[in-house]
Amino acid sequence: MQIWTGLGNPGPRYALHRHNIGFMACDVIAETHDFGPVQKKFQGWVQEGRIGSQKVLLLKPATFMNESGRAIAEALRFYKLEPEALTVFHDELDLAPFKVKVRMGGGLAGHNGLRSINQHLGPDFRRVRIGIGHPGHKDRVTGHVLGNYAKAEMDDLATMLGAMASEAHWLAEGDDARFMNDVALRMQD
Repeated sequence: MQIWTGLGNPGPRYALHRHNIGFMACDVIAETHDFGPVQKKFQGWVQEGRIGSQKVLLLKPATFMNESGRAIAEALRFYKLEPEALTVFHDELDLAPFKVKVRMGGGLAGHNGLRSINQHLGPDFRRVRIGIGHPGHKDRVTGHVLGNYAKAEMDDLATMLGAMASEAHWLAEGDDARFMNDVALRMQD
């Protein structure tokens, strides 16, 4: 079993924030792959399903971004899984908008959600980094990250999320390079 977690903040006022791209990814994956109904569990919302032959639990922590690690650690303990079974979908300032990169482990890049997970589990988990771009100056970062996607970005956002969901079987199988490649190809169409 794998646990795929989308990072975000709960509540409708945060729904379209760039910081909530992890929640958006989980929602589209669940819909595309016909996951079961949403349940309250592990201080968050979970949906169970299969992607290819792999059983996947999607988890959206309801703890707010800064405490995401609590919910994720609880789910891993419950299923007696190691951090290697975890995939985290999150926003990434240092990637161009709508670029998707996957890596195992790595730094925190000032991301409070990653910091919380690192405190609870250590750094050795897979990250799906979803580019939101940098606003250019550090004084504008908070407003950018906690700002909604613009209307002009909605088509690209929908295309990227759809591509990620359509190619999720490569992630489930552990072929991160093929996932990144195929998502990028779909974004060019």
